[in-house]
Amino acid sequence: MPSWLSRPRWTGMPRWRQILYALLGLTVLAAAVVYGRSAAQRPDTCADGVERIDDECIGVSGEGYDFGTREIRAVAQAIKKENDRIAQQPHVTVAMMLPLQSDQPTLRRQMRSDLQGAYLGQRQANAGEGELPRIRLVLANPGRNYGRQNEVVDTLIGMAGSSKDRLRAVTGFNLSLDATEKAVERLTKHGIPVLASRISGDRIANEDGTDGAAKQRFPGLARIIPTNNGAAKALADFNGERGRQDARTVMVFDTRQDAYDESLADAFRGIEEAGPAGPAAMPFESPGIYEAGSTGNQFTQIANNICDSPADTVYFAGRTLHLRIFALKLAQQPCGDRHYTIISGSDAASLRQGMSAKDWAQLRGTGGEPKVTVQYAAPAHPAAWSTELKAWRKRWDASRDREPTADELPQYLTEPKAALDSLNKLIEATLHEGTDLGSVPNLEDSRTMLVYDGLLTIGTALHEVQGDDAEQVPGLKDVGTEWSKLQSRHRVKGTSGLICLTSGGNPYDKPVAVVELDPGREGRGTLKFVGIGWPTGREQPKNCVIPSRTP
Repeated sequence: MPSWLSRPRWTGMPRWRQILYALLGLTVLAAAVVYGRSAAQRPDTCADGVERIDDECIGVSGEGYDFGTREIRAVAQAIKKENDRIAQQPHVTVAMMLPLQSDQPTLRRQMRSDLQGAYLGQRQANAGEGELPRIRLVLANPGRNYGRQNEVVDTLIGMAGSSKDRLRAVTGFNLSLDATEKAVERLTKHGIPVLASRISGDRIANEDGTDGAAKQRFPGLARIIPTNNGAAKALADFNGERGRQDARTVMVFDTRQDAYDESLADAFRGIEEAGPAGPAAMPFESPGIYEAGSTGNQFTQIANNICDSPADTVYFAGRTLHLRIFALKLAQQPCGDRHYTIISGSDAASLRQGMSAKDWAQLRGTGGEPKVTVQYAAPAHPAAWSTELKAWRKRWDASRDREPTADELPQYLTEPKAALDSLNKLIEATLHEGTDLGSVPNLEDSRTMLVYDGLLTIGTALHEVQGDDAEQVPGLKDVGTEWSKLQSRHRVKGTSGLICLTSGGNPYDKPVAVVELDPGREGRGTLKFVGIGWPTGREQPKNCVIPSRTP
């Protein structure tokens, strides 16, 4: 018997009661030990459905949780408000999957732009009278560089099979990485449709012309921007002879394993060049997407070598951080009065946000004329359609003495312009009603426009496959097989251009906005739209009827 049973306070108490109290005490003690052990083993949660793993909040939430990123707090709350508004109406769930935490202010602002596009696209898709089902939007954080995508994909697979959640599509995906590729592959293998709004890597795409979805690597995948290969063709077509003269061009590429860098380098290698041979391609190696490492030293040597060559056009296959460092190093070299143009891919759309006043001054040099201009294929630009339509009208006026009819106007310009006008009106209405999105959406970096178009495309597919029974929501397979039908009269009139999807779920001849980061003559530089590039070398056909072969 324990010694404490013989203490004075037990004196006079019947022995059976002493034993009973002792047993109760031991039971309470054991329960406390078990509870403490289970509490220690229970995962630490950041919010309902979101688990804390190391220093990240990994999981899925549609309840306004901001994943510890204050920049997205307001727009996350706006999404929750819309979710609550449609909660009693027939609806399905769409997940927005992208990293939602970072210690870099620039990346946090980019997240806000992406989520603003998602919210505005959700609002637009839910606006049609009688158009069901409505979209409930949830945010899915897979961690830095999609490092925890496996856990999040597990959750999404469960939501797809849940009669409560009815997950019908996953969108987002802002980086072409091996981990992104694995996430898309696993989701689609489980029959979950994926709409990739902002990835351009060639490896995360289906081949057109395959015999049925069963032979596609990613059955149920759709994309709304060209691959890097398509963007490179559009850039080469836009630049004409300048970008195809071998002696005047050189490629600088990152050797680090990165799906975006690799496919962009392959795309640049595929550009057909003419004339005498120019300098050989020059490699560098970076430590990571957001890490500079020794790239500055490497770029100094590469810039010296370019300075000694006849090349004045550089095809750069690398990420935004390294592009910025390279441009500055090239501008610092004493290459006389030569002006360089650096051509890169869609990842460069974030370049301007990382530029300081000192950076602009370095690109500008001391001679008054810019030393370096960066040109890239942006997925979209808010000035594209009005600028191109104005130029088209000027050409029309020069050759005819009458106004064009509605049918004669270029549909590939007028319809995207109308879509962009609608988005701007929605932004104004949202701000007028007092909805806080964390900031006024800035369309210049294309993020908000692209994600908005992605939600618009998902909404179109959902509405097309919805049956007569409002309570009977579309099945996963119905949505996945609908992508390839969104062409011709069912084309999606996106703010980034007409979205006409092929049998592989790829956008046919989707235009790119050729944009230049121009340091100007003084002050801060500008992001200037300079034209439209087409992957096929010509604009999309009337009504976006996809030809059986390229003419």
